[in-house]
Parts: sequence; C-alpha cells; structure tokens
Amino acid sequence: MLEVSALSLTYVRTAVRHRQAGLTVDPTGNTVQMAFPAVGVDPVSGDWKTASWETDTTLTPDAYYARCLVGPGGTIALAAGTYGVWVKVTATPEIPVIKAGPMRVR
Repeated sequence: MLEVSALSLTYVRTAVRHRQAGLTVDPTGNTVQMAFPAVGVDPVSGDWKTASWETDTTLTPDAYYARCLVGPGGTIALAAGTYGVWVKVTATPEIPVIKAGPMRVR
C-alpha cells in the first residue's frame, strides 16, 4: 500500500496499460483524471481531479503513468486516512474507470 505524509507535496502515480491487438498503445493523447475517495467508496462526479501523464521511455515497451499532485498546494490535499486511488481515461468511445488500489495518508 502506498503511504505518504499529509505534509508532503508529491505526485501519486499509477501505471496505465492499454493493449490493442497484442501491442501496447500510447494513452497520452487522452484526457486522464484521478479520484481519491475514502477506501471502499466509489468516486462520484465531483471527486475527479485533473491528472497528467508521465512516460518512462527507459522501458521496452514504454510505460505510461497517470499522475496527480497531492498535498498542500497540489491539485488535492488529503487529511490523514485511507483512500482509494482511481483513474479515469477519456478515450472516445471508451471511458475506462480503473481502481488502482489503496493509499494511506498519515
């Protein structure tokens, strides 16, 4: 489980993999958002925050990560607790919503 301090300002990253016909597809042309509801709760429309893409070209094939700046002064500041990490990619006509796992803020 990812664990961060409520005092830190850091990117929370999660890998996003999309394959089509057996090949890895670059998702970075699509809009990405992330949500951090309480653990066990599905995100609702107001939970989605602007996220961005990070590409690791040192791997073969390239690896793609959705990321959101979390903490004081970031896109969202979270109090101590346990949160679900969710990613939504708008890739018309598909809009996958992916549960990435829990995160503990201490």
